[in-house]
Amino acid sequence: MPIISFSSIGDTPFQRLLGHNSSIMLHWNALGETLARDSLLSAELKEQVRRTLAHRNGCMYCRAKGAPDPKPEEAAIGMATGLAELFIQTGGNVDSAVFPVLREHFTDAQLSELCAWICFTIASQWFGAALQLEAPNESE
Repeated sequence: MPIISFSSIGDTPFQRLLGHNSSIMLHWNALGETLARDSLLSAELKEQVRRTLAHRNGCMYCRAKGAPDPKPEEAAIGMATGLAELFIQTGGNVDSAVFPVLREHFTDAQLSELCAWICFTIASQWFGAALQLEAPNESE
């Protein structure tokens, strides 16, 4: 049970916690949907990053979708999840020496999207962890 009550606004438990301020919920959802879809980076790469972060950020709700692939076949996914791990380890203060290696797999535009996705995902997962949002029951 989360530490604040669910609002009546929103389709998911996460949205119902944000739904206490419907404007924040609507804009948060819109940004999340924009960032999550296939764009410069694949939705699969982003999902593996999300799963990697979920298992480090303490949000049980976010962990419920499963663990990340421990040995992704695509090198770019391994690089992206590695960057996500560095974000967690360094509090976002990633050493600039990492970026030349990342540029072997990503353009600057892709790195911008990846960093935005990582930061948004961390914020979402910290929100869930802070409010003790639990994994959904099978009936939810």
